[in-house]
Amino acid sequence: MKKITTPLSDQDVSGLRSGDRILLSGVLYAARDAAHRRLIEALQKGDPFPFELPGQVIYYTGPSPARPGRPIGSAGPTTSYRMDPYTPPLLAQGLKGTIGKGARSLQVRKALREYRAVYFAATGGVGALLSQHIVESEIIAYEDLGPEAIRKLLVRDFPVVVANDIYGNDLYEQGRDKYRRQ
Repeated sequence: MKKITTPLSDQDVSGLRSGDRILLSGVLYAARDAAHRRLIEALQKGDPFPFELPGQVIYYTGPSPARPGRPIGSAGPTTSYRMDPYTPPLLAQGLKGTIGKGARSLQVRKALREYRAVYFAATGGVGALLSQHIVESEIIAYEDLGPEAIRKLLVRDFPVVVANDIYGNDLYEQGRDKYRRQ
């Protein structure tokens, strides 16, 4: 497994290939559908973003409330295609990675190549286990959205797999092709 620390650089993403298993450490930003709509509205209006996008990674999650003594509750990945309409404009602003579950649209895969960014897949159904890799959580924007508010997460060895790289490779297509050849 490769260990990578955020924020991501062009050099970081150029060394990643679909299928690579990664342990991410550093800051991730948690955001789902409603927060993405607001980010795009801010972009269209020229309003400031709640965090600097260049080099950052957004994790598509809406965590449950934290138990006493924990920074966050269960924090499993959300199905990524729901963020597909919002992703290319964020990539154009310097976002370097996203984390979710499921395949991405052709439009997003093209934007990942164009803007040199990656899509990481996290395992669905293990939100409680993934939350153990989140050491800090702070709401930084859109608190009125509840679990969909934007959170700044500090993570340590957060396990993901590169699903789409900057070279156009797609782990989901590779998996289907491998299955068909058997």
